[in-house]
Amino acid sequence: MAYDKFTLLRSTAVPMPIENVDTDQIIPARFLKATQRKGFGDNLFRDWRYNSDNTPKADFVLNNPLYSGRILVGGRNFGSGSSREHAAWAIYDYGFRCVVSSFFADIFRNNAINVGILPVQVSEAFLDKIFKAIEADPRNEFEINLPQQTITILSTGESETFPINGYKKNNLVNGYDDIDYLQSMKDEIASFAAKSLY
Repeated sequence: MAYDKFTLLRSTAVPMPIENVDTDQIIPARFLKATQRKGFGDNLFRDWRYNSDNTPKADFVLNNPLYSGRILVGGRNFGSGSSREHAAWAIYDYGFRCVVSSFFADIFRNNAINVGILPVQVSEAFLDKIFKAIEADPRNEFEINLPQQTITILSTGESETFPINGYKKNNLVNGYDDIDYLQSMKDEIASFAAKSLY
């Protein structure tokens, strides 16, 4: 399944300065029965967002109208815990296209990229600057430039580079998943196969 191409994203951000956010908090296990990648956004951070009677918790950031945008900014060690890819599905389905943290669990990082979410890993110092920029003004925007691998606080101009695997970067820029990537090479594959017959 192809996803939106990711090159340049300018957006406000939603701050969640909580460390060790695990995949069971991102999408609780009781919501994993669905097999299609739709509807999971409704239950993103379900137990943090809603009371037991399904009323929204006013003090949770996703219920705060001050904060919006396509960038989620989390604390250190985001996406730890089980390997459920549904956590990435929920974040994507909610509308986020980028998660920023100072450290990601490896399996979550790969699951996120595979569904079209860019995990941007920054230094602890730069993460703190991002949180402070949002606190100063929730309307502050950030620019994520994937080709240049930079994240910029537009209100101050401060910027930092972030790492990403070259193959995964190419897939995000082109809106490919792994199957789309193979299909994009079908002519080369066919040519190689034809030559291999002789």
